[in-house]
Amino acid sequence: MTLATLTDVFRPDRAVGGLVCLGWEDARAYAQAAQSLNVPVILQAGPSCRDHTPLPVLGAMFRWLAADVDVPVVAHLDHGYDAETCRAAIEAGFTSVMFDGSKLPLDENIARTREIVEMAHAAGVSCEGEIGFVGYAEGVESRGTDPGEAARFASETGVDAMAVSVGNTHLQTQAGAGLDEDLIAAIEAVTDVPLVIHGGSGVPHAQRARLARTSAIAKFNIGTELRQAFGAALREAVNRDPDRFDRVQILRDTQEPVMRAAVAVLRSLKG
Repeated sequence: MTLATLTDVFRPDRAVGGLVCLGWEDARAYAQAAQSLNVPVILQAGPSCRDHTPLPVLGAMFRWLAADVDVPVVAHLDHGYDAETCRAAIEAGFTSVMFDGSKLPLDENIARTREIVEMAHAAGVSCEGEIGFVGYAEGVESRGTDPGEAARFASETGVDAMAVSVGNTHLQTQAGAGLDEDLIAAIEAVTDVPLVIHGGSGVPHAQRARLARTSAIAKFNIGTELRQAFGAALREAVNRDPDRFDRVQILRDTQEPVMRAAVAVLRSLKG
């Protein structure tokens, strides 16, 4: 069993991939990619994944995958919006949870995040919080992280990792303009909590790789570019033989392409 928490896998000379899972096929590919590189991996279940598959099933799946490889695997709840969801994830065997109170007023975000941190730590589970708001490529703009608010959030919540808004955007299908490195440095100057970048698929790969080694960013969440790899592989598998109908045969053909894509992501963060 190689289950780990965020604090177990963070290291100053690299970042860890928080790979967003939607099901068995991609989660298995991500675990095997990490095994092939001998690096840790964070398997993440976000809201859309949880809408499709119950938390107890996801917890059991992540724990099975952790037992099947020799590298540390963090079973992480991504974007938990309330205490009930975070508690359910802990009960389902997750080793890490994220409470996302980024849309709340600062005082309320701090208070509610602190409650989740205390609950998680009592169970031996790590906790990530978010200060500032990371928007979405379609229609919801980001609100950048204020360094002073970040310092207060980190000290008053006790989070193990802090997601920040520094030019990153969720669901970008290609690399954007890049992260605001001056803002990252300003946040680093006032707190020593490891930083998390959501929307990592939109960060230029060269910048992502460099910041993984030289900044306080300890975790890059990568979802969209891996979903694109899965979609392309699935489309090719279906179109290659229109008469084939067995879903196991079809989905088996996504394994290698998705694993290659995950290897590329994890290698770039390796340090």
